[in-house]
Amino acid sequence: MIKLSKISTKPPKDYDKKAIRQATKKMVDEIAELQYKMAAEGKRSILIILQGMDASGKDGTTKNVFKECSPTGISVTSFKKPTDEEFAHDFLWRVHKHAPAKGQIKIFNRSHYEDILIQKVHGWITPKQQKMRMDAINSFEQLLQFDNNTTVLKFYLHISPERQLEKLQERIDDPEKNWKHNDGDWKEREHWAKYRRCYEYAINNSAIPWHIIPVDSRTYRNYSVAKVVLETLKKMRFKLPTLEKK
Repeated sequence: MIKLSKISTKPPKDYDKKAIRQATKKMVDEIAELQYKMAAEGKRSILIILQGMDASGKDGTTKNVFKECSPTGISVTSFKKPTDEEFAHDFLWRVHKHAPAKGQIKIFNRSHYEDILIQKVHGWITPKQQKMRMDAINSFEQLLQFDNNTTVLKFYLHISPERQLEKLQERIDDPEKNWKHNDGDWKEREHWAKYRRCYEYAINNSAIPWHIIPVDSRTYRNYSVAKVVLETLKKMRFKLPTLEKK
């Protein structure tokens, strides 16, 4: 049973920032090379799910880990408040159409997990509904994995309350980051304990395991996510298509 309070949000004590940055740069380049091969092979795909409290670095992770990838083989979908049309359907309706096609890497900035997180925190669904949705999520992810050769990688970006406060305040103090400011983020921060319990529920009840990434250090965050993605891509052993000899 995973308890987030027992997992550090900080990098290891022997953390070498310069060395980690160099290692990350090398991995980011390798990710791009393998992504090219995956797109060319066109047989498998990857769905990357990024979840975490506000200011945990979902955008920054996407930007820094996948910046060398070809835009023709990678895309991002951010899930915000459902539209009226989306509310009129089951909660997975708006998600399934964004699942990656073969040969693609798809990044979900927030995801279907919002429907058992924010919905439960604010009491919009019951514990029974939460369990039913969790079961549906497990079935959905297993469908992608086993029916469409989609590897599902799930990252919980683990930030401390203190670091989140710094980042939210930075959005007010730094004119270049004012555009990120949202009063709602401060209101959601008041529900920190409830969100943590809901994240623990999702993590502990997932059929496909999560990667818990400490993000108080952005540098170590990028390194940790890149490491998992690269290891996953290497295991796939892509083969470039070749012309048949006549």
